[in-house]
Amino acid sequence: MKSKWDLKSEDLSVENPMKIALVASLFNPDITKELVRCCLYTLEEYGYSSDRVDVLWVPGAWEIPQVAKKVADGDYNTTVDEIDALIAMGCVIKGETPHFDFVAGEATRGISKVARQADFPVIFGILTVDTWEQAWARASEAKGNKGREFAKSTLHMINLYRQNLK
Repeated sequence: MKSKWDLKSEDLSVENPMKIALVASLFNPDITKELVRCCLYTLEEYGYSSDRVDVLWVPGAWEIPQVAKKVADGDYNTTVDEIDALIAMGCVIKGETPHFDFVAGEATRGISKVARQADFPVIFGILTVDTWEQAWARASEAKGNKGREFAKSTLHMINLYRQNLK
């Protein structure tokens, strides 16, 4: 079953945008780079110019929570008060060994721990799939790129935090 939601443009526009940190995995680069590209395009479409989005590339999904924590703790070149949101983005494809379970599980646990402690929205944008074809079906712009959805989720959450969760 495919879920889809759409918000009005005014629901996604953010007044006085600050910074978004996008922590992305270099592993499975054909998938992740397409997710990042569409995410950045969507963020720019709604007012986050390229100088307002810092893309921090890490080797793999395992490393995403480490950098996400540094950003959330203010151990980064932008103060925590200047961060609107953090997006964790990557792709873990199941192989023939249990390695997938360890990487996907620990990345999920690490990012959710950061999300519970951060004073800004943290978006989970890591694809966990069985095959490259499943990953591409979620990353391909022709098939409904999830990077665009991650961007829209981010914008929605920024507005929710600003308007209702002070």
